[in-house]
Amino acid sequence: MTHDLVLLGDIGGTNARFALARNGKIKTVASLRVAEHPTASSALAEVLQRLPDARPRRAVFACAGPVEAGAIALTNSAWRLEEGELEARFGFERVLLVNDFVAVAWALPHLQPEHLRPIGTGGGKPGRPCVALGPGTGLGVAAYLPPPLGPQVITGEGGHVTLPAADDREAEVLRRLRGQLGHVSAERLLSGGGLVRLYQTLAEVDGLSPPPRAAPEITAAAAAGGCAASRAALDMFCAMLGGFAGNLALTWGAQGGVYIAGGIAPRIAEQLAASAFRARFEAKGRFRPYLEAIPTWIVRHPEPAFLGLSRIRIEAR
Repeated sequence: MTHDLVLLGDIGGTNARFALARNGKIKTVASLRVAEHPTASSALAEVLQRLPDARPRRAVFACAGPVEAGAIALTNSAWRLEEGELEARFGFERVLLVNDFVAVAWALPHLQPEHLRPIGTGGGKPGRPCVALGPGTGLGVAAYLPPPLGPQVITGEGGHVTLPAADDREAEVLRRLRGQLGHVSAERLLSGGGLVRLYQTLAEVDGLSPPPRAAPEITAAAAAGGCAASRAALDMFCAMLGGFAGNLALTWGAQGGVYIAGGIAPRIAEQLAASAFRARFEAKGRFRPYLEAIPTWIVRHPEPAFLGLSRIRIEAR
């Protein structure tokens, strides 16, 4: 950071969290529900009122959506943020907006062993690209390129690629959802809302009539073992996530490792480890040996976005 005190923001479709960074130390100061604030500016005004006397003159916010020309409209929320507008309204010297998984990717080289839960084997290769993905309200993707290629982070909208089927059962689920949605992206199933879609669709496929459940209720019911639809949904979620992660590893040449962040993976760590995730990650035909050598980890750091944001240099305009 180029300034002593910086406001950090991790702004998703459900929650917006804020922290202060000073000399490499991070202190969380607020967590708000996005739906409870009509605009990002109204939420930020409340956050700034909670701060101590020292006011940050610079801010960097990680936001769940693509950043274009210093502005972002959140993919899963009505909030819109613009760097210039926030600077003028709140008196910041500089505001920088980045995609939320840019922040996560910048955190990767700074994660410690206690922050990671391995799934499967694979040692990885130093100096090779790494990929971060994260199912939560949406599905984020970014790649970290270490020296000598970087350090550099590259992001896009990988969560919105078309989701493939690996077997007839998955193909039937996707066929039904295409009738409802048209395009079935990875995010449509590999997210909190996606787990609910899997639950509902698999219940139809299997002729079941389970009660309506939100994503946390589905994972709880699956763990308890009493709901066939919940178990089927979580099993397919984990398998599809493994196939998607393997596709990213091949696309980016991520021989440094694949990191699963986001709000869902840490909550289902045991189920992921016992699922078909790793088998599907490696099931790439002739390139199975290539994937077998790549490690996959669940990120268990409580705030990886803040860790990454604190490493981003904020240049003056």
